[in-house]
Amino acid sequence: MWMLYVFLYVVFAIGYNQFYKVVLKTTKGDGSLTVLIQFIGGLTALLFSIFFEYKFPTDWKIYLLLGIACIFYALSDRINTVVRSGIEASTFSIIKQLSTVFMIVAGLLFFKEEFVLKKIIGATLIIFSNILIFYKRGKQKLDKYVLLGICSSIISSIALFLDVNNSNNFNFAFYASLTLLVPAIVITSVERIKISSIKRKINKNNWKVILTTGVCCGLTLISQLRAYQLGEATSVAPLCALTVIGNVLVGYIFLRERNSLLKKLVAAALIILSVFLIKG
Repeated sequence: MWMLYVFLYVVFAIGYNQFYKVVLKTTKGDGSLTVLIQFIGGLTALLFSIFFEYKFPTDWKIYLLLGIACIFYALSDRINTVVRSGIEASTFSIIKQLSTVFMIVAGLLFFKEEFVLKKIIGATLIIFSNILIFYKRGKQKLDKYVLLGICSSIISSIALFLDVNNSNNFNFAFYASLTLLVPAIVITSVERIKISSIKRKINKNNWKVILTTGVCCGLTLISQLRAYQLGEATSVAPLCALTVIGNVLVGYIFLRERNSLLKKLVAAALIILSVFLIKG
């Protein structure tokens, strides 16, 4: 079952990334937009929670971990909106793969998962393929958007690390909704965002795209959490990196992000090989 949730994650994550970029072409990427998409995503996850058993822990430390994770999510989501506005959707997806590295390390060090050489080789190939796509000799520079993207990946990795075991104590879809709704409330409070400001983000031309982005956001988090619950982090994290190739291809076709095609095809072949290694 964890493979199914990884597949769903890849599909929804690609949709989330691509539609978010489309939204940013028609509206400013600020706190109001972040909150709007988080609320839609949180309500989507809450709706799906009715299909699973509800359960609530009694240990206060579990709620404390949830609160800490939500603070990290709030920081990461707010930074991501800025990052998305300044770089290509495919580039953003590549930067986010730093999370893969941290989750594999966490699986080995903290979750005490078995060290399997083929998995490590497969994960390394995925990471290498991402670097191959991103690297341009003599032209590479770490601008503010790239640096912010790296910081966001580290922050979201910490939040996800806290989530993997903590979410087992809840209805996981309900838990996912909390990790979107609570950060939205945090951002609204800290930036003193008014409801009128959020409403201004929606107009007759972009409301469908914003709604689709928010729904994909909620479904992405649900499927990712469930995949980590059911599978091992050393297997799930590398396969989640398949979103990179998906974003590159979709960006090439629909967003006209058309450069370095040969490198992208080589990277795709390496990722396919890595998938077979990880599954084996």
